[in-house]
Amino acid sequence: MERTGAHGGKRLLPRLLFLAALSVTPWLLIFCLHFSVFDGAPPVSSPAARQSLVAVVSEGGEDAQRFLLEQEEQLRRLPSARDVTTTTAAAVAGDAHACEGRYVYIHDLPPRFNDDILRNCREWYQWINMCVYLSNGGLGEPVDNADGAFADEGWYATDHFGLDVIFHSRIKQYECLTDDSSRAAAVFVPFYAGFDVVQHLWGSNASVKDAASLELVDWLTRRPEWRSMGGRDHFVMSGRTAWDHQRQTDSDSEWGNKFLRLPAVQNMTVLFVEKTPWTEHDFAVPYPTYFHPAKDAEIFQWQQRMRGMKREWLFTFAGGTRPGDPNSIRHHLIRQCGASSLCNLIQCRKGEKKCLIPSTFMRVFQGTRFCLQPPGDTYTRRSAFDAMLAGCVPVFFHPASAYTQYKWHLPDVHETYSVFIAEEDIRSGNVSVEETLRRIPPDVAEKMTETVISLVPRLLYADPRSKLETVKDAVDLTVEAVIERVKKLRKEMHGAGASSRLSTALGANTNGGFQSS
Repeated sequence: MERTGAHGGKRLLPRLLFLAALSVTPWLLIFCLHFSVFDGAPPVSSPAARQSLVAVVSEGGEDAQRFLLEQEEQLRRLPSARDVTTTTAAAVAGDAHACEGRYVYIHDLPPRFNDDILRNCREWYQWINMCVYLSNGGLGEPVDNADGAFADEGWYATDHFGLDVIFHSRIKQYECLTDDSSRAAAVFVPFYAGFDVVQHLWGSNASVKDAASLELVDWLTRRPEWRSMGGRDHFVMSGRTAWDHQRQTDSDSEWGNKFLRLPAVQNMTVLFVEKTPWTEHDFAVPYPTYFHPAKDAEIFQWQQRMRGMKREWLFTFAGGTRPGDPNSIRHHLIRQCGASSLCNLIQCRKGEKKCLIPSTFMRVFQGTRFCLQPPGDTYTRRSAFDAMLAGCVPVFFHPASAYTQYKWHLPDVHETYSVFIAEEDIRSGNVSVEETLRRIPPDVAEKMTETVISLVPRLLYADPRSKLETVKDAVDLTVEAVIERVKKLRKEMHGAGASSRLSTALGANTNGGFQSS
């Protein structure tokens, strides 16, 4: 039975004081911590502070005093202002040291070179509104994962030529950006070259196709950032192939613009999803896939899932024929695949609905050991990257489909992650794809699959609205490679300058000798 009255009130008083101490102490602790951290005083070490707190809880009994001692001990463990300042300064210095030689400066271009181009997205193609593909930082809308081919997070209906915005959005998250161009190891030019050319591919004259490219060159070459290396430290991205920027004449009927043929552009490092075979200033980066993870864990989970896939088909081909291309080998591959009980054929005819659904291909790739990747309209295919993302070993038929293209992102030892069968052998009928693949020992095929799965982070573009912690994606590797290239160019320029100065000095000395004789 609960006791009340005078004796009960005396017993209740310490409890009330204790509760009061609990409510007041956090505010006193904050007060003390504030002056401890910002004024440099050790936490709750002064006699006045101690006496104030003890006075509050002296009536609260042993429990209250024990609570006070615990709080004081926790405060004692907090860093002082000097410790905080030293730690912060060291962190900043460490970050600055880590970024030395890696800084990237991003040009603040007039909007006519990027944002204004995006506003015209409804007019790029006559048959489709491309604006929907620009949502979510250029990733497009999230895909429907009703059949479970994807993961629940990080998958989008990304356009395979949409890298202009994705790359720009993603590089804004680069860890070593600078506003001081003199510190920059490389300078990024956020011109949406791919989107610019596509809006003029049909029905425009040559001068309209080239207008933005010429204006960009005029703008860049007037900038002080350009003059330091004549643009050789600049890099620019087009999400399309180099063939769209290689127009040879000024004929209105010829395809594309002449962006890549402008002398100033040839000084820059130019990035495409497919480069030309004969030029040295353009480089290929992976096509964007449907996977854009926001966290490292999403990548690791996907890789582990692909390792556990049952690959019941030996090989597969997903695609259509090229009846207007006499050099195409696709009809040969379709015939061989269709005749094999070990091949899963997904033949895409014009307008076939299933071939417009991303999960159609991903489910097939996930259940197959080798995926055939012949040239299409050009040497390269986005399908090769979708297949590798699913752990399917690519089979290439032309070196320019991968080996001479993605040197920054794929291994130099091609046979560790792919199979090569020459186009000529397929065209002549001398080689059976099935027999070639069956001759690969199972343990070797397993190792190739594991290599492909391990390459996944290098081939994807992370969600630009977030930031990966430990994993380097395609953008990270690209920026590193660009910086290394600029370093070599800078060294060559300095070497050439020194040689020129030496030659001038020797010439002056020689002339002086003749004059004195």
